[in-house]
Amino acid sequence: MLSYRLGVDDLADMRFACSPLLETATSLWALRRPEKYALHLPWIRRTREALASPGGLDTELLGELAVGGSGWIPDFITPRPESPLPDVADELRRVRATPADKVLFDVRAAHASRPPAPRLAQLAADPRQLREAIADVVEAYWELAIAPHWPRMRAVLEADMVHRARLLAHEGAAALLTSLDPSATWDNGRLTLFVHRDLQMAAEVDGRGFWLVPTLFAQHTISPVGAEERPTIAYPARGVATLWETRPPRPAGALASLVGRPKAALLLALAGPASTTELARRLGVTASAVSQHLAVLHRTGLVGRARAGRVVLYARTELGEELTRGDRPDTP
Repeated sequence: MLSYRLGVDDLADMRFACSPLLETATSLWALRRPEKYALHLPWIRRTREALASPGGLDTELLGELAVGGSGWIPDFITPRPESPLPDVADELRRVRATPADKVLFDVRAAHASRPPAPRLAQLAADPRQLREAIADVVEAYWELAIAPHWPRMRAVLEADMVHRARLLAHEGAAALLTSLDPSATWDNGRLTLFVHRDLQMAAEVDGRGFWLVPTLFAQHTISPVGAEERPTIAYPARGVATLWETRPPRPAGALASLVGRPKAALLLALAGPASTTELARRLGVTASAVSQHLAVLHRTGLVGRARAGRVVLYARTELGEELTRGDRPDTP
């Protein structure tokens, strides 16, 4: 079990972030155990095909990063957040600036239950060489497997952050923290949750900052291994099932008759907060067309909007929810 004690000031300073390198690293779990990641199968198939193509990527080292007995990934590959929407280039610079002794410690900690695989063991003789080799393969893998999909991924992550921020505003910190994972409990200023059977840790936040990071590939909450690490909880994001959708919802007859088929399709697609770009992708139309319809829906009070970093997210209002509730698609 993992527990963090948070004071009043810690709760007031609680922040959200999303991380390109966290998604890059944790996606290795899906490639390794696809049977546990059915929602990501379209991405898994495409990524495996890309990795099988000649291109110079060190797939042996990449595969060894997540094959320790615990399944843990070395912590330094996923730097703790310093801003809500970090750039991958900044995160990679931090990886390359990691002290060599920490690189070696994190690799050994991730493989504590059994020795590192041959490629990692060979590189571990020179921790600086190990750091550069890992940074190179992570960057190459990001470019191949995550970067092409990052706008779509980020839209889902930002939508989750908006949802959690609303939950915090409407129901308070305890409701927010216990919503992160079914195992999470909040009692007398202490958040307790299950991260891994081999991880037993209790730490004080004590003014160090407390970051909540939604992720698409973790199936339960995860956290840094060491109590000295900056307090961070990564948790499963909402809306993962929409990530690889290719077929837009069909507008229902009554709703389409009231507001028109394009606007009805938009309302049905807004099951959770989404950006203009994400809605355009789901519906197979241009972003400018989506913007025009959203402007009308916003003026008539059927959708609301909120800014998350550089992106504006839209969601159905209570009136929009009432109009879509119980409606059924047209029959073929």
